[in-house]
Amino acid sequence: MAEKFGAKSTADEVLSGINLKGKRFLITGASSGIGLETARSLVSHGASVVGAVRNLTKAELATASVRDAASQGGSLELINLDLASLQSVRACADKLLADGQPFDAIIANAGVMATPFGRTIDGFEVQFGTNHLGHFALINQIEPLLVDNGRLVVLSSLSHRGADMDLDDPNFEQQAYDPWVAYSRSKTANSLFAVEFDRRHRDRGIRAASVMPGNSLTDLPRHFSPEDLQELLQTVDAARTEAGLPPKELKEIPQAAATSVWAAVVADKDEIGGHYLEDCAVAPINDTPNPFADGVRSYALDANKAKQLWAKSEELISAVS
Repeated sequence: MAEKFGAKSTADEVLSGINLKGKRFLITGASSGIGLETARSLVSHGASVVGAVRNLTKAELATASVRDAASQGGSLELINLDLASLQSVRACADKLLADGQPFDAIIANAGVMATPFGRTIDGFEVQFGTNHLGHFALINQIEPLLVDNGRLVVLSSLSHRGADMDLDDPNFEQQAYDPWVAYSRSKTANSLFAVEFDRRHRDRGIRAASVMPGNSLTDLPRHFSPEDLQELLQTVDAARTEAGLPPKELKEIPQAAATSVWAAVVADKDEIGGHYLEDCAVAPINDTPNPFADGVRSYALDANKAKQLWAKSEELISAVS
């Protein structure tokens, strides 16, 4: 089944002919960009989706298209979640646990990119705190709601190739802050989280994978001027050309959402478990130093590093609980 899909596939094409009535999904960051399209596609194929969003009022308006797409019993409900606040994360998790309804898959989609230096309310560097620690805390708390043989999909990025995690200084307390290094590390952390979550829960048949959705023009690069964004895209293309690689084509948002729904619904979970995925396939390991090459750097799948990050994450979170 997987052979049909690739870089150009859309989320709806991936789900073509599949009725998801009775299936339930949690998606973080469901009110814009890839998360919004992921929710729309799942709901339009009959799924019940819980969208975790930072601003409920704004999200009600932004997700109208998802409700309009509801068919075959599909539905969308929203829940408040600010991943940059452990208090908000716990409140969201408590609400979901009290509700008690299971999830067939969790899609950790929300994130921030290349932000100016800042700290979360709990004192973590914003990108590490939001992209990794917030998801880590939420998903571990609600893990009992994930059904046996369920799935966890964690959105990573090509940017993971830019930097491995620094477990000695994850919050940039001892080194100069670089927004891209911080983003790259947080995306490596997303992949490592999936690796260790997969190891810990596969005895329940649960499998976890990380996803590179593909570059697309969402509001994720909101901290960039149009000129800065254009310069970034040109830098990527120049680095790929120098390495003899074709330009990295931008994806339309429906194409960027395809690998998430493929991983959550269609792919053989035991084939993707513990892996990094791109273009609706398991990505090859590629340790060439080019930060803009395809594939996954081996450090983002390192089992020992994944265990160490897990322990460090528990330590950081427990220190503020």
